[in-house]
Amino acid sequence: MISRRVFLTATAAVPGYFAAPTSRSNILFIAIDDLNDWIGCLGGHPDVRTPNLDRFAASGVNFTNAHCAAPLCNPSRAALMTGIRPSTSGVYENNQPMRRSPVLANATTLSQHFRAAGYSATGGGKIYHGSLPDPQSWDDYFPSQGPYRSPDPEPAQRPVNGIPNAANFDWSPLDVPDTEMGDYKVAEWTRQQLSRRHDKPFFLACGLYKPHLPWYVPRKYFEMYPLDKITLPEVNENDLDDIPEAGRRMARPERDHANVLKYNQWRHAVQGYLASITFADTMVGRVLEALEQGPHAADTTVVLWSDHGWHLGEKLHWRKFALWEEATHNVLMLRAPGVTKAGGRCPRAVNLLDIYPTLIDIARLPQRSALEGRSLMPLLRNPGARWRYPTLTTYGKDNHSVRDERWRYIRYADGSEELYDRNKDPLEWTNLASRTEHEGEKRRLARWLPTVNAADSPTQKTDGGIWDD
Repeated sequence: MISRRVFLTATAAVPGYFAAPTSRSNILFIAIDDLNDWIGCLGGHPDVRTPNLDRFAASGVNFTNAHCAAPLCNPSRAALMTGIRPSTSGVYENNQPMRRSPVLANATTLSQHFRAAGYSATGGGKIYHGSLPDPQSWDDYFPSQGPYRSPDPEPAQRPVNGIPNAANFDWSPLDVPDTEMGDYKVAEWTRQQLSRRHDKPFFLACGLYKPHLPWYVPRKYFEMYPLDKITLPEVNENDLDDIPEAGRRMARPERDHANVLKYNQWRHAVQGYLASITFADTMVGRVLEALEQGPHAADTTVVLWSDHGWHLGEKLHWRKFALWEEATHNVLMLRAPGVTKAGGRCPRAVNLLDIYPTLIDIARLPQRSALEGRSLMPLLRNPGARWRYPTLTTYGKDNHSVRDERWRYIRYADGSEELYDRNKDPLEWTNLASRTEHEGEKRRLARWLPTVNAADSPTQKTDGGIWDD
């Protein structure tokens, strides 16, 4: 475990805060990496088994139309934790350290804000991208990588799927118990924090790595999904015919999708992803069980989120790194004692950026004017409340998607466009952008595009960026 003293000495005082919080509402902050909407309570895949996520969703508000600020790990997490969107910060790619952005160098992160208001802030696993957890954000941190890394197949066996040069784009069962997995160790550390009484309110973050690639999890999870019963995504082989060149460069069908088909790995890949989801669901269940059995069940707000979605062949694309539904749609659930009621389902278009101002409102902490999200408090109290805002996802400089409850509008840096009526076309197969009868919808949605776009980094690429998972 990283020393508490190191974090304390690395943290500068934030002026203007009072010594004690105005509320005893603790925060349990659960992050799941690369989890798309293939969970039971979102209906994304008919075969999936996610009893713990489904049970938690039913206990509070399930935001069924939540989207990421960016469809890749680092920009998404940097935006969530600072409340500042990529087009403002210039953090567009995975290889950009958040604190090297002039805009984010001195930004007060979500957990820093709670620390400055008198909370303890501890975390474990993957909250930020990469190996460094942003030391000034925490009193203490339990890493999941390094000595706590999960076991992998022997190097001579990899890639197990037989796709040459696949790197971590791989999947295989492991003959190890759950206890050998890094996520299990993070969940166990989190359980220990939840099992004891705290003398001050806490912000406790638990970051689970799976279902991030590679999909190596214990064999029992693979056995839950027999290959001959796997349901593959519904795919239109001509889906990219009406897509602008900028979108086709992001999809790159000649890469992953072509290899998956060539080596007959589609069913195996879906099996590996589903197995990894169910493994992550089991870890979530362990954490929530500890909260329910611990001393702070009644005074702890729980927010659970995934950093973006994931394609498994839809639009002939794999991974995230795109601006279509499969990449932007993520998991967001929240339960707040005294605020939410069980069984809430909210169809409004919301964003991970909204978590920061929402938790401020729940805990009644000082507001922050720099935040670019909106508090979801009205929707927590009434999931059907009026909400006039669409949501924005950015992938690289000047590539944006605007999503409301019916429409998705994409504008790329070169000015090319896509428009989908999701009421009639939920799989986004028919690009309506060139049809004159929809000019009004495009103009309406385009008003929500950012007016400020931070300069791109020296490593920024226009062909879909750097595929560093």
